[in-house]
Amino acid sequence: MKNIIITFTLIFCTQISYGQFARFTNHGIIEFEKTVNIYALLKPKNNDNSFQQEYYEKYKSTQPQFIKFRSKLIFDQNKSLFTPVLEDNEKVKMGYWLTNAGQINEVYTDFKAKNFSTKKTVFEEDFIVKDSLRKIDWKITSEVREIAGYNCRRANAIIMDSIYVVAFYTDEIIVSGGPESFTGLPGMILGVVFPREHVNWFATKVTDIGVPDKDFIIPNKGKVTTIVALKDKILKAGEYFKESLKYFLL
Repeated sequence: MKNIIITFTLIFCTQISYGQFARFTNHGIIEFEKTVNIYALLKPKNNDNSFQQEYYEKYKSTQPQFIKFRSKLIFDQNKSLFTPVLEDNEKVKMGYWLTNAGQINEVYTDFKAKNFSTKKTVFEEDFIVKDSLRKIDWKITSEVREIAGYNCRRANAIIMDSIYVVAFYTDEIIVSGGPESFTGLPGMILGVVFPREHVNWFATKVTDIGVPDKDFIIPNKGKVTTIVALKDKILKAGEYFKESLKYFLL
């Protein structure tokens, strides 16, 4: 009986200690890094295409397998702003360009109004996509991992009918946000993985600091449109762009 009392006392004290020292926040700055596996993206799907195979082998012999792009997410309990580190996109101009490479979207999310504004560049034309938040049917799992010093839980989902996505969120940051336009989990998303698309985003640093309202600049330079209208524009551009549609609409 004495041992049982001691055990419960230790558990109780541990819970109190956790409650005292765990820090929860609803504002700050998160630095993200996007990693793209270029080898996997360039690998020819058809081995009979000798030109593609030759290009792929030449690329592998002279270029790195992975390229990385940095971005920043500022947030408070009502809103967030996701922006790329623009100089990283010089890698795109140096021959790394694929539709799903680069880090170019600017995304302002209004959690209270449940909508977002995103600046996208499609066919060298700037658009401001204004729409309601994407509804994602997340399935939370028991898998956990640490990201940027935070304990995160895994969730899985299918978006755009066919893209399998894995996210890792922490309830220690009590804002339902994330990189790009990913939201909808009971905490901040610090990691996003597209296993079949060979792309991922992971937080590298979280700074718990207040962000002034003036820093949340809503993107406004471009032609205003919606997700549906932009999708129609891309599909009308031809069959070649159909496969790239999902990357334009992230």
